[in-house]
Amino acid sequence: MPKRAQNSTPQRKITSASSMRAALLPWYRANQRRLPWRAAPSLYKTVVSEFMLQQTQVDTVLPYFDRWLKKFPDFPALAKAKEADVLKMWEGLGYYRRARLLHELAQAWVKLPQKPQTTESWLELPGVGPYTAAAITSISFGAPAAVVDGNVVRVLARLLGEHTEFKDGSTAVKFFTEAANELLDPRNPGDHNQAMMELGATVCTRRNPQCLICPLRPWCAASAHGEAEDLPRFTAKTMKRTELVRLWIERDGALLLHRKASTSKRLAHICELPDATSLPDAVIEKKSLAIKRRTIANEQFTESIHRATWQNFAFKKDSGLLWATTAQLKKLTLSGPHRKWIDELRAE
Repeated sequence: MPKRAQNSTPQRKITSASSMRAALLPWYRANQRRLPWRAAPSLYKTVVSEFMLQQTQVDTVLPYFDRWLKKFPDFPALAKAKEADVLKMWEGLGYYRRARLLHELAQAWVKLPQKPQTTESWLELPGVGPYTAAAITSISFGAPAAVVDGNVVRVLARLLGEHTEFKDGSTAVKFFTEAANELLDPRNPGDHNQAMMELGATVCTRRNPQCLICPLRPWCAASAHGEAEDLPRFTAKTMKRTELVRLWIERDGALLLHRKASTSKRLAHICELPDATSLPDAVIEKKSLAIKRRTIANEQFTESIHRATWQNFAFKKDSGLLWATTAQLKKLTLSGPHRKWIDELRAE
């Protein structure tokens, strides 16, 4: 089947919205997962969960959410916290910019004399884009705004039998926003949005969708044509590959770490093992202690960790280098992979 232009309209519009809503909402209320932000829901719980769930699976978020609520139970508590404490509580969730923006949002929210309730007003707060604003305001205030994330894109692409090949997720989100708003239940926008996301996460999954138990199956074009797993379609991403040599340098029981500068795009103020390029005078053993891999966005990193010696102990304060004892390691904020790798190597 030929590809259609990225700015084309869907093959067909939502034509049975009321019937689909009538099937979707009872399914959600009977089958929704019991999640902590749904139990005794609050605006603060909704905001925290939406930030944590960006690009992160529910099972990963659950223990973090529980610890976060105990440490920062509401907006004022989070607003008063030090950034270092916020990042420490976020350690391992990745994409640390989310934590900083959530912290900034809390600081901005507590200062507002009139608390925002509309989608438009929430868009003015740090870290809040169209999806997050729609999720927060529909769930907390009943605002008639449809959420469109990867799960919703998948459900709508299959419902409509849409074969357009999208270059990325954001393009697909824009494409399906009109359809999402057509399907939105104006009387129960919060539950409707959660139902659509829940359907995509648990039934209309990327692989092996459970079409036989899907409440929207009678209206699904992809299910009717046996092509659910083929939709939605995305252009294959070009993966950038980067190789790094990481150094394992110890002195008197302390491990040398490098804390990223505040200007770092991804890991500002986060500690990792130093990169060999930052210590050109280090003597590096040829054999590696370990070879590790991780992926961030569209970049795959292969990091070989080597034991090394280094005599230049009087490093400059602005170098980002620091010695960390076992006790200090527990208090510092490390990237999730480096925390895991260091624990593994120290255990060995």
